[in-house]
Amino acid sequence: MAQKTSLLSQIPLLAGLSEGELQALAQTAVERRFAAEEMLFWEGEPCAGIFLIVEGSVKIFKMSAAGREMMLALETAPSTVAELPLFDGGPYPASVRAVGPVISLFINKANFQQVCRQYPDVALKVLAVVGRRLRHLVSIVESMTFGSVTQRLARLVLDAARQAGSDQFELPLTHQELASRLGTVREVVSRNLARFRAEGLLRIQGHQIVIQNRAGLEAEAEAQG
Repeated sequence: MAQKTSLLSQIPLLAGLSEGELQALAQTAVERRFAAEEMLFWEGEPCAGIFLIVEGSVKIFKMSAAGREMMLALETAPSTVAELPLFDGGPYPASVRAVGPVISLFINKANFQQVCRQYPDVALKVLAVVGRRLRHLVSIVESMTFGSVTQRLARLVLDAARQAGSDQFELPLTHQELASRLGTVREVVSRNLARFRAEGLLRIQGHQIVIQNRAGLEAEAEAQG
């Protein structure tokens, strides 16, 4: 129980809760482990509860009618997924898959709602996370709607640097995942990244990226036509 309480205290969603509040959640939490590429749940399934990711990373995505995958977010521990359907009564709005081995703590819907009734701060924190996800989804819609693939890719790299707080950072996405995020194909992403590198805008080694010419990359992000 003490170990679960300690793990829960590291989840941003639960930050600031008292020891008693964390223990109330820990009593209902069940450990679930997932192998790389294993599904936590599929879009459209009834919401059973919330997953608290304590080790590893998961990918949140949607599938088109044609079977094309669109990545919405990458969540790395400590984090949470499946907050929204806990309260609106609907099914899971997107699918979630383990990127690598994942350890999670699962709290079923009824137990989590009971804790929220006891400790309103938990519900307020969930609302803040849902709001952050909504803002993120709006930015994705914008990135897929406005501008060329080159512009959108440059914006994505600049946004990743902003989130990392540095012009040197790790972008844990494959070219295929970048393509699905931008609504294009892998070859187009690879071609644009190669050009950015050839023109000295970026240095790329594996997932490590260094922005070498920020002004030039910003010009690509704002270029018209």
